Amino acid sequence: MADKTVKLTTDEVQYVTKLSRLIMTDDEAKEMARTLNDILVYMEKLGELDTSGVEPMTHAIPNENVMREDALKPFTDTKEILKNAPDSKGAFYRVPKVIE
Repeated sequence: MADKTVKLTTDEVQYVTKLSRLIMTDDEAKEMARTLNDILVYMEKLGELDTSGVEPMTHAIPNENVMREDALKPFTDTKEILKNAPDSKGAFYRVPKVIE
């Protein structure tokens, strides 16, 4: 990309690494600045696209809720509910004591 514009300097990258409490050599900072500049140039190019007719979306494919509707249903058979409990007493679950 010969027509690239510089967005970040090495000093700015070093400043951010200092704020982030990261240690980066000068060579690493130069490489990071180049990489971030490439990303920013690419994002700038994407910003030039006409998206006026595109609806905002949160997913690339249609996403529907696959869960059942949360509906209140009465129950009367406590024994049926407790049959999978590892331990129960009467109409209640028994759990190990966790607080002394």
